[in-house]
Amino acid sequence: MKHALTLSLLSLAIAATGGAALAQTQGYAVGFGPNPQLPAQQKNLIPTVNIASAIGWPSGGKPVAASGLSVAAYATGLDHPRWLYMLPNGDILVAETNKPAAEEKEKHQIKAAVMGAVMKKAGAGVASPNRITLLRGVGANGMAVTRTVFMEGLNSPFGMALVGNELFIANADAIVKVPYTTGDTRITAVPVKFADLPAGINHHWTKNIIASKDGKFLYATVGSNSNVGENGIDKEEGRAAIWQFDRATGKGKIFASGLRNPNGLAWNPQSGMLWTAVNERDELGNDLVPDYITSVKEGAFYGWPYSYYGQNVDARIQPQKPELVAKAIAPDFAMGAHTASLGLEFYEGTLLPQLKNGALVGQHGSWNRKPASGYKLVYVPFADGKPSGPPQDILTGFLSPDGKAWGRPVGVISDKAGAVLLADDVGNAIWRVTPAAR
Repeated sequence: MKHALTLSLLSLAIAATGGAALAQTQGYAVGFGPNPQLPAQQKNLIPTVNIASAIGWPSGGKPVAASGLSVAAYATGLDHPRWLYMLPNGDILVAETNKPAAEEKEKHQIKAAVMGAVMKKAGAGVASPNRITLLRGVGANGMAVTRTVFMEGLNSPFGMALVGNELFIANADAIVKVPYTTGDTRITAVPVKFADLPAGINHHWTKNIIASKDGKFLYATVGSNSNVGENGIDKEEGRAAIWQFDRATGKGKIFASGLRNPNGLAWNPQSGMLWTAVNERDELGNDLVPDYITSVKEGAFYGWPYSYYGQNVDARIQPQKPELVAKAIAPDFAMGAHTASLGLEFYEGTLLPQLKNGALVGQHGSWNRKPASGYKLVYVPFADGKPSGPPQDILTGFLSPDGKAWGRPVGVISDKAGAVLLADDVGNAIWRVTPAAR
């Protein structure tokens, strides 16, 4: 495929005609790649706040697809859709959800209030619908044929995983399970608790889950309770980690730690390794610290809060722990500073062969950077189980010309036909990417 002129990796401009090209640069931009450039830390009394006000899509509006691709709405009028999961029969589950009420107050109340106002402006201030919706089929117009309420009354649900006839849902404070039979459009059974998850302040509330290929284990992401430990290290017990749970007993242990805010989880089809998408820390400058995707090694420590990207010390956290920093390993691939890389999916379909085996990453978008970064769906090519080139834009155009948010990408999966589905929690839509008409 001949690529059009590459858009800058950090560009948020909307393509004037046609679509943005599915193209890659010859090198890596600052903050991207297997060995990212890491500039000096910048510490300001007042952090950079550059939030895109959430306004939703204008009538007929939609993202801009890369050349060779087309995008259309699969579902609209949802309520803060964040995460997606496909059942074996092709039905799509959508977690409509948001942050729960805090069980404890943050230590720095003024800062917490400011951040609350910022997040509200970004579209994250709505009450959590606490609902999972089921979408079935694809109509002639590209929309889901049917849409039903699948489950209600949950507690900020996020990740979902089906093992046998048990459907597991990760709430903000626990993994619960319900019985599921193929074709079910509504679950009325009362969820049974499978395992508790670290909760509390829930600075990072999203809890994702994935089952091992043999179904023996569940892995769960648990983000930190702060940016860099400012609420006290005691509030971080069991957090900033990926947990492993024995499905037979519910007993859990920390599988990997030092991961500030892991979200996406996916099995690499080439290596068989578990991979995750992680949001790194803020308030160290426009180009620090890069968010990343990485393979997850059992027992590994990835630095948070004491260091970043390996053993680069963050002196804001005191006392330091040099013995931990000495163990910190660098992630596999940087996705740009403050891009808020959340969704992660390895493409294994045949409908879009140009994406085969690479990683799709939903970038929710920055608040602590000028100019803005993220606000796009990107593709990272892989070879032999490792990233093999710079990220390539798949969907862009989520920001208006004056910098307001028409949409914000979150979870990404592929459907039974091989089309790519992307949750948009500001546009309240699910977008479906297919080949462009010839």
